[in-house]
Amino acid sequence: AIGAAFGLMSIIMGIMFQSPPVLYCLLVCFFFGTAYSIDVPLFRWKRNAFLAAMCIVIVRAITVQLTVFYHIQQYVLGRPVLFSRSLAFAILCMTLFVTVIALFKDIPDVDGDRDFGIQTITVTLGKKRVFWLCITILLIAYGSAVVIGASSSILLSKLVTVTGHCILASILWSRALSVDLESR
Repeated sequence: AIGAAFGLMSIIMGIMFQSPPVLYCLLVCFFFGTAYSIDVPLFRWKRNAFLAAMCIVIVRAITVQLTVFYHIQQYVLGRPVLFSRSLAFAILCMTLFVTVIALFKDIPDVDGDRDFGIQTITVTLGKKRVFWLCITILLIAYGSAVVIGASSSILLSKLVTVTGHCILASILWSRALSVDLESR
């Protein structure tokens, strides 16, 4: 009941904002959030690894990025909406990050998922393989940011982006080596 009330209030607020992109975002998030979690026939998509990941990617990586960008450009800044390379790169990076979120979230629950017959990628491949797959995906995201940053025509931006993402990737790698996947 609480979830339904908050969902309804968010849609009402979306209507009050008079911004079609914001309302569209809320409706898509509401639909996919409901499909992910409600326990009725054809839904409860979190029981299926592909559908669960699809929900997370569609909402967090694509819908939110596109609709917020559209809203800011048209309704806040009053500019025509022109989809840019930076938006495409943001969507790509967010897709990589939310894919990792979708995979990481199942690692601690692997025993319960196995017991309840939920076929997650972690159940299929094992904790260690999924963990290192996630680390690899994150390193690809950081590497992509380094390449994009290195192509910047602004020297300060180039230095900060390349250095910052190299440092973050190094920290990620260092921390990943010390993770005990069996520790609760």
